[in-house]
Amino acid sequence: MSVKPVYRRVVLKLSGEALQLQEKGYGIDAGVLLNIAGQLKEAKALGLEIAIVVGAGNIFRANSSIGRAIDRVTADYMGMLATAINSLALQDALEKLGVRTRVQSAIEMQKLAEPYIRRRAVRHLEKGRIVIFAAGTGNPYFTTDTAAALRAIEINADVVFKATKVDGVYSDDPVKNKKAKKFDTLKYIDVLNKDLKVMDRTAVTLCMENKLPIVVFNLFKKDNIQKVMLGERIGTLVR
Repeated sequence: MSVKPVYRRVVLKLSGEALQLQEKGYGIDAGVLLNIAGQLKEAKALGLEIAIVVGAGNIFRANSSIGRAIDRVTADYMGMLATAINSLALQDALEKLGVRTRVQSAIEMQKLAEPYIRRRAVRHLEKGRIVIFAAGTGNPYFTTDTAAALRAIEINADVVFKATKVDGVYSDDPVKNKKAKKFDTLKYIDVLNKDLKVMDRTAVTLCMENKLPIVVFNLFKKDNIQKVMLGERIGTLVR
């Protein structure tokens, strides 16, 4: 019996930390990269149209210590360039597995990526290519979470998948608080009112205003990318 996905077009938000060398806490782990690419290839084979937004935390994060030396706007642009590095790495890993991809950047870099053009992105998806959106929104003060929500709305995606290290949204940090409660479903307004760390407030508000569901799930459990894209009830659904 063939398996039919419940979604048509999806956006997957990957954190930069998901790609990093765990023992060092930075860089790109080739094994992790190929594992993610393999899961995406399997999901793509189901007939899904997949777009991806990658963060930059494994390469650069504009934290408070850097902020004292580097202007926030400059630091944000540096982060956008780091997302382009991760995007190119993911593209190469996917294409080594025979998956056709395109990287589109919100900041023009003609020798590396296409400029982000909504109609062209949609056309790539319709032709069966995975599209990787680099450089966030192209503007400082906006996170890659917001970029994922914005691009999902622009390309008329059915859902945003937020891949994390934990298996959903909790009332508190489950690593520090063993009594933290996991939520199976949440309303957007509850995420905002309780200040739950699902995505940043701008991203959640965008999804709420456009009725775009968010699914938060554990990236590192076997076959979870394929499972969540098939509509299996894993992680936390925000709607």
